[in-house]
Amino acid sequence: MNSQATPDRPVRRTLLRAGLTGAAALGTGLALGTSPAAAASPTTRPRPDTPGAALRELAAGNRRWRTFREQHPDETPATRQALVSGQHPFAVILGCIDSRVPPELVFDQGLGDLMTVRSAGEVLDEAVLGSIAYGVLELGIPLVLVLGHQSCGAVRAAVEAEESGAQLPAHIQYLADQIRPNIDHTKEGDARIDATIDANVRAVRARLAAEPDLAAKVAGGELAVVGARYELSSWRVHRLAD
Repeated sequence: MNSQATPDRPVRRTLLRAGLTGAAALGTGLALGTSPAAAASPTTRPRPDTPGAALRELAAGNRRWRTFREQHPDETPATRQALVSGQHPFAVILGCIDSRVPPELVFDQGLGDLMTVRSAGEVLDEAVLGSIAYGVLELGIPLVLVLGHQSCGAVRAAVEAEESGAQLPAHIQYLADQIRPNIDHTKEGDARIDATIDANVRAVRARLAAEPDLAAKVAGGELAVVGARYELSSWRVHRLAD
C-alpha cells in the first residue's frame, strides 16, 4: 500500500469510511499485554482496542468453542439495530475458505466483532491485501490474524501438483503457484503437507507485517500481525511462532 499522498486523500478516506461503516492461545501463549478492553462499540460488550486485548478475546472465544460453552454473542435485535449506524470490529481474520473453519464460530464471536477475509490457503492478492488494509487503516482494527488449519486442501493440492508436475484446472493453478514457494522440502508425504501449512501461514504473516502502512502501525504498538493454526481434530487454535 505505497500510494503517494495527494491533497484530496484525506477527503477520499473520510468519504470511504463514511460509506462503508455507516453514518454515525490463543491460549496463554498469545497474550501480548494486560491492557483493558475499550468500550468503543455500538454494542453493550466492551470492545478490545489493543492487540493484546483482541488476542485475549479470541482466546476466550476459542476456549468456549472447543468446550461447547458458546455464548453466541452480539446477535440480539438491539445489537443488530445498533450496527446499522456503524461497525467497530476488533480483529481481521484472514482464513481459508474451508467450510469447517468459519472464524465467527471458531472464536465464538457475533455481528460486528470480526472482519473476515477468506481465500483458499490464505493466498494474498490485491483484493485480499486491500480488504485487510481497509480494516486496519480505516477502521483502526488492532489485530490481523492469519489462520491456517489442519488438513488444508489448497496446500495439499499445491504440494501434490509440484511433486507430480501436473497442471491444476482453471484458476486453481494460481493458488498452487502462490503456495509453492512455501513448501517444506525437508519433510516427505503427509508430513510435508502438514509442515507446509505452517510455513505458508508464516510466509503470509511476514508479508503482511512487511506492508509499509501496516508495518508502521506494528512499530507503533497499534497493531499485531499474528499467525495461528486451527486443529480440526481438537477445535483448538494455537499461535505459530513467527
